Amino acid sequence: MNKTVQTILLVVGVILVGYGIYQMIAPEASIDIGPLNAEVQDNNNAYIAIALGVVALVGSFIGRKK
Repeated sequence: MNKTVQTILLVVGVILVGYGIYQMIAPEASIDIGPLNAEVQDNNNAYIAIALGVVALVGSFIGRKK
C-alpha cells in the first residue's frame, strides 16, 4: 500500500476515534429547571464513528511492508 494512503488512513482514524469519544462525553441536550437537571444522550453515532476510526487505524497498520 502507498505510504501516503497509510498516512491518510492513520490521520482519519485518529480524528474519527477522537470525535467519537467527544460525542460520548458531551451531552446532546440538557434542561435545567430550578433544582431539576436532565441530560439526554444518544451514543449510536459515537459508536459508529469510533468503529470507523478503528477500522481506518487497522487498515493503516495492515498495509505496512514487512
